[in-house]
Amino acid sequence: MKEFKKNIKRTWTYTKDQKKELFLYMFMHLIDIVIGIVLPIISAKIIIYLTKNNYYQIALMALIIFFIESTRNLIYYEERKTTQIIYRETFNKIQINLGKEILKLENKVLDEKGTGVFIQRINGDTEKLSDIFNDLGFYLSEILKNIGIFIAIFIINKTCFIYLLISSFLIFLVDKKRVKIRKENKNKVKKKEEISTGFVNEMIRGARDIKMLNGENSFINELDKKIKDTSNEKYYLNKIDRMWTFFTGELRDISDLGLIILLILLLKEKILTGAFALVIYNYSSYISYITMDVSYLLDLTADFNVSATRVYNILDSKEFDKEVFGKKHLDKIKGNFEFKKVSFAYNENDSNKVLDNISFKIKSRETIAFVGKSGAGKTTIFNLLCKMYPKYKGKITIDGIDIKELDKDSIRGNITIISQNPYIFNVSIKDNLRLVKEDVTDEEIYEACRLACLNDFIDSLENKYDTIIGEGGITLSGGQKQRLAIARALVQKTEIILFDEATSSLDNETQEQIQRAIENMKNNYTILIIAHRLSTIINSDRILFLNNGKIEAEGTHKELLKNCPEYKQLYEAEIEKKN
Repeated sequence: MKEFKKNIKRTWTYTKDQKKELFLYMFMHLIDIVIGIVLPIISAKIIIYLTKNNYYQIALMALIIFFIESTRNLIYYEERKTTQIIYRETFNKIQINLGKEILKLENKVLDEKGTGVFIQRINGDTEKLSDIFNDLGFYLSEILKNIGIFIAIFIINKTCFIYLLISSFLIFLVDKKRVKIRKENKNKVKKKEEISTGFVNEMIRGARDIKMLNGENSFINELDKKIKDTSNEKYYLNKIDRMWTFFTGELRDISDLGLIILLILLLKEKILTGAFALVIYNYSSYISYITMDVSYLLDLTADFNVSATRVYNILDSKEFDKEVFGKKHLDKIKGNFEFKKVSFAYNENDSNKVLDNISFKIKSRETIAFVGKSGAGKTTIFNLLCKMYPKYKGKITIDGIDIKELDKDSIRGNITIISQNPYIFNVSIKDNLRLVKEDVTDEEIYEACRLACLNDFIDSLENKYDTIIGEGGITLSGGQKQRLAIARALVQKTEIILFDEATSSLDNETQEQIQRAIENMKNNYTILIIAHRLSTIINSDRILFLNNGKIEAEGTHKELLKNCPEYKQLYEAEIEKKN
């Protein structure tokens, strides 16, 4: 109960703008509760008047019931309208807030947890939280209405009231036990769902590669395994519900049988009239509704606690580490930065360092290249510079300021990274550019695309800049994706642009187009390039050669050919491939 109070209090903060609707909803429920108390008493009177053939009173009571039921129908209509408003607004706020917090998570958390964890929580669990006040209001209202019937039975006969009270309490105790067991297994179901959802998401996103690898059967078999694991866990949960529901159903049947025996005894002793016995029997089923509604309420609170814990764990828990930035803000940076004795391993307990005590300086507007074998630490340098992984040894500075002191906008707002496979969104070309800068003008878009050597291609399209380019940019070639990513970087107007093997998988002609785009940017930005093809970086101001997390050599292309045998060997191997 303590956990529920904490979670409900937290969720209440998301409804502060809907307090008017909540109070209206509660007021309408109060009217509904009063109706629930009055109707059984009026219905009892109709039965009594029927036995006395008092037709005038029967007609009068019938009109009153008609008026009350019409009022109740109107209340139900308004209640549904109000609940939909409350749900919509609360759902929007919780989902948006959770989405914001997910984007604040450290990359390490995203790497370890997988997409399924977050998709399941942002879609399924937020819905449970958004509906809680509507569901609580409904079940509490139903319980209170049926308590009104309890009161009516108390007025008619106290012995029957006590009997029904005791039997209802026993059924409640059984249901309470069921809910406790169900909650424990609900957590297991949620975890299985996260795994299968994550796998489905990856399978759909990688469907094209799966087809090309002829790996459909393997993936379907794995999907079948994960879906069966989830289904089996759900089946076990439903099995528990079936067993306990059967048990409580039997208890209710025994309770009904006991009530009939009690009514017979009361009639025999003339303690109760036939009319009142009929009223008690007819409305005793509503008493069982109380225990059913309490049971649903217990299920609701248990499910709510599971979902709330899963959502608020992301928002608050140490299990999901958030990115932490400093408070110092720089509107515009020059683009100088330095690594001072920096060491890093992706796994903090791993002794194999990706970067091992490296130091180097880069000046504003320089074009610097990083080369070396796969795993040498090139991409890691980019990740650390963007503060994607905050836990490292040593010091990294931008314009002489430790990046740990800078706020997010000072770092991410001044650095753009263009990866080997940039993600292109399933919107128009123009909207892909607007996503990174909402207030970008059409003129800025056209200029960015010109510098990125993309304008001729766009002009050849039927819908020009309004062309929808498919999920992941499927309708674009590799080079067109790269140039669109470069245009996005130019639109952002960041001082530092990082190219992470941006030309490694491109043909020579496309590579030349990318090279021209980079040349268009040279001397206007600090440009860092991770290069697989050394021919693309021979005009760089400096080249840093990395090996096993260390900088083994540094200089121009010509200097490295003379002074670094490993670099010369890589370059000559590339020349041989071309020939």
